[in-house]
Amino acid sequence: MNHQSGMRNMTTGSPAGHIFYFALPLLAGSFLQQLYNMVDSWVVGQYVGDGALAAVGVGFPVIFMFTSLFMGLANGGTVVIAQFYGAGRLDRVRDAVDTIYTAFAASAIPVTALAVALVKPILFLMQVEEDAYHEAWLYLIVVCAGLIGTIGYNLNAGILGGLGNSRTTLLFLAIAAGMNIFLDLLLVLACHMGVLGVALGTIISQAFSWLFGLFYINRRYPDIAIRPFCRRFDRRLFRQIMGIGLPAGIQMSLVAIGAMAVMSKINTYGKEFTAAYNVGSKLDSLAFLPVQSLSNAVTSFVGQNIGAKRLDRARQGIRITVAASVVWSAVMLVLIPLGPALVGLFSDTPAVIQSGSTYLRCIMPFYFLFSVMFCLNNAMRGAGDSLFPMLDVIFSLILIRVPAVYWFADHYGPDYMYYGVGVGWIVGFTLSVVYYLSGRWKRKGSLADEGNG
Repeated sequence: MNHQSGMRNMTTGSPAGHIFYFALPLLAGSFLQQLYNMVDSWVVGQYVGDGALAAVGVGFPVIFMFTSLFMGLANGGTVVIAQFYGAGRLDRVRDAVDTIYTAFAASAIPVTALAVALVKPILFLMQVEEDAYHEAWLYLIVVCAGLIGTIGYNLNAGILGGLGNSRTTLLFLAIAAGMNIFLDLLLVLACHMGVLGVALGTIISQAFSWLFGLFYINRRYPDIAIRPFCRRFDRRLFRQIMGIGLPAGIQMSLVAIGAMAVMSKINTYGKEFTAAYNVGSKLDSLAFLPVQSLSNAVTSFVGQNIGAKRLDRARQGIRITVAASVVWSAVMLVLIPLGPALVGLFSDTPAVIQSGSTYLRCIMPFYFLFSVMFCLNNAMRGAGDSLFPMLDVIFSLILIRVPAVYWFADHYGPDYMYYGVGVGWIVGFTLSVVYYLSGRWKRKGSLADEGNG
């Protein structure tokens, strides 16, 4: 396993070079993912209506909540595989891949059935406006029924990420993005299927990307060939994976619940305000992609170097990642003056443009705080400390952010409610910096030091 096969040993050489080289394919892939998500919004906003645009926006945090536990499994797999790979324990990498997919094969169908059953209760709790309810229900039912493709793709990406390979993940995402855009245009514009067409395009493209990923990995990398039904399950290794991944999965699920709580408040202001939030959050997510990619890169970088007992390199990589993220956050302040023009690309409704621009104006000045918090938490997770990042996010983004958003909305009106997001980021930033400087995250040690179990 070497650079030529796409794998990358990050325990020697330039830390900055490894991090940026690893992050670039992740960035390109994340951009493609956001692109086809934005195409979903653009197509329904331009050719179906604001109600459909609001419905797609309502669906995102719900889908994210359902996939989060499996994304946590993928995240735990990335860290464990990175540490074993950094320590040269390829036999344990093989065991980890088999264990991850055996767990996936046993639980994917029950989770899918549960997600479909919970769609109606969740929409009721979110107070979705009547004009958007049916389309939101239809979109969520279809996408939840096809969750297996999204989950499978994330597992493939997590496995390859631990081995330092982000180029192959980019290939999988490029296939999904291309198919999704084509199917959106075909099913919505040509076949006039509306929100149903967008949902079908999403699940078909994700499923194809996952299955192609299985075929490609098994053909190109026989050392880590994925065998979904091999039923090789290492209980001790699974506990290690979930010890890291479960807090991450719970964290992401609770963040999604927090986002739904915020969405519930937003929905009370009408479909135009909901549509504006959907567009604003898409632009916000697009701006965050470089930070997200750098953070994912530093997780693998720290994991490999902790496995190789190179704490000095791990800390150097963390400093590089944080500095680059702060610089990018400063550049993205340009979204404030460009807000009206960018939101106008998705909807020509004046209320949508005004509300979407307000969203960007409220959150962008605080963006660098969230960037630093995100980078430090991912780095500490790469070292095997997944508990603190979970607690930090739960406290700052749920227990602080959600009440703050409601407080600003109730006291100053909807145009100021997003300052509550900034309040949550201030708290999260402070906690993550203090904990990182305390050095407690370094005490976890390498998983590769433990026995085979």
